[in-house]
Amino acid sequence: MAKNNYNNWTKEQLVDEVARLRKRKKYGLVWEDKPEDVVEQCKTELPVLKEVKNKAIAKDKNGPVNILIEGDNYHALSVLNYTHKGKIDVIYIDPPYNTGNKDFIYNDNFVDAEDPYRHTKWLSFMEKRLKLAKNLLKRTGVIFMSIDDNESAQLKLLADDIFKGGFIATIIWEKKFSPQNDVKWFSDNHDYLLVYAKNKESWRPNLLPRTEVANSRYSNPDNDPRGDWTSADMTVKTYSAKYDYPIKTPSGRVVNPTKGRCWAMPRERVDELVKENRIWFGESGGNVPRVKIFLSEVKEGIVPLTIWRYTEAGHNQEARQELKNILHDTMFDNPKPTKLIKKVLQVSSAKHSVVLDFFAGSGTTGHAVLELNKEDGGNRRFILCTDDQDNNGSGTKIAVDICYPRVAKVIEGYKDAKGKSVAGLGGNFKYFRTAFVGAESNDKNKEALTKQATEMLCMREDTFEPVKDTETVKIFKNSNQHTGIVFDEDAIPAFKKEIAKIGGVWSVYIFSLGDDTFEDEFGEMKQKITVAPIPEAILRVYRRLFKV
Repeated sequence: MAKNNYNNWTKEQLVDEVARLRKRKKYGLVWEDKPEDVVEQCKTELPVLKEVKNKAIAKDKNGPVNILIEGDNYHALSVLNYTHKGKIDVIYIDPPYNTGNKDFIYNDNFVDAEDPYRHTKWLSFMEKRLKLAKNLLKRTGVIFMSIDDNESAQLKLLADDIFKGGFIATIIWEKKFSPQNDVKWFSDNHDYLLVYAKNKESWRPNLLPRTEVANSRYSNPDNDPRGDWTSADMTVKTYSAKYDYPIKTPSGRVVNPTKGRCWAMPRERVDELVKENRIWFGESGGNVPRVKIFLSEVKEGIVPLTIWRYTEAGHNQEARQELKNILHDTMFDNPKPTKLIKKVLQVSSAKHSVVLDFFAGSGTTGHAVLELNKEDGGNRRFILCTDDQDNNGSGTKIAVDICYPRVAKVIEGYKDAKGKSVAGLGGNFKYFRTAFVGAESNDKNKEALTKQATEMLCMREDTFEPVKDTETVKIFKNSNQHTGIVFDEDAIPAFKKEIAKIGGVWSVYIFSLGDDTFEDEFGEMKQKITVAPIPEAILRVYRRLFKV
């Protein structure tokens, strides 16, 4: 039977071929994508942001502005695809684990353990969000994803497909400090963190600070003037007859490498190291030789391991106690400990990194960023996204009653569960909600999108301090630049005078029903100015995402 020459096949041959193909084993994930209401909504309505101004906190005039977006994270990520594409350094997420125990909602309904499409719905849900999230990462960006055994295998295959070639490691986090004796099979004492880079060759983990435990492995039994040292095996598995030779110890004993192994260096190099007192033959002088490694010569830090003990990365009970101390009630199932997210940031972030968590829950990531900034003098910024759904029927709302109050208290200070005052960590914080405008491409919707775009443009440019606010022109600034938004072309001449008077770097957005660039209007100006039409600049992104 000729391969793929289907035009010449009989009906019986085609039936046989279909049967053969159906029997083929498949590698990778195969699932039926399930429609999701919040995704379908974007075909008729486009997401925008509206600031909740009475929730803003300003404790540091020149410091970075941190952000909480209340709304479905698909909509929040869609907005961020305009405001923060290629700007995020680190993403940490703690998605629903899909245990079947009311932890995962799809189209306003809990997905229980008996749902025949349980895994399909979860994969559809995660794929859409991870694709949006990947767009946000810098080339040097990295994502950490918490998960347990319910979906770890599926998430690994999904992420392998989305972050092609970007897999870094699977970290095992010891989430409990004692065995659970009432379980039927094994005590489940760990979760995973899957780590993927946007570009694997462009990302490297930070070295972790050396600990007293790590340094305690070094000593100085021979009073070497170079200080404490430890010793390492001098043999290797890759056998070479050239490096298989006897070594005579100071006591006169002759030693050879273990069978199947050889020394790691030529005889001449061993002789040099012996003269330099860098070979240790044991206190008797007759042991198998080992090479000295001095504490003063090792790396400034420790390469991160893939097993994180609760002693260094916190545990579940600690996380619940943290939340209780801040809010005087746990109020939220299975929060993550601040220590865990701080360790993620210590491994992955620089002092000026932008950190995103689009399953923000109780706000641990925001807390961890603020705490780490306080400890090392950093200026990291966080963006948190969470919806305001009811928290497991408790009557409390996740964004308004849990996430926002936690972060606000950590910034401003609070009294813990025992009434003890805890000083605030400082910082600036803004609260936004997702809203919508019509997606149909007409003048009315374009005008509506432009009027609603101010917060998105401020977020895109990181310019939140108002300078001017009129019906036709709005101006905002930060310590490095200004952002101007012009709603009426007739206001451009007067606006140009404002630019000339203020000077500096400007990002300018001008309302146009078309795609006019307006670059000629500003071409003769000496200031550094970039110009873009709105809402077209936003619509281009949404057309790509939503196919509208």
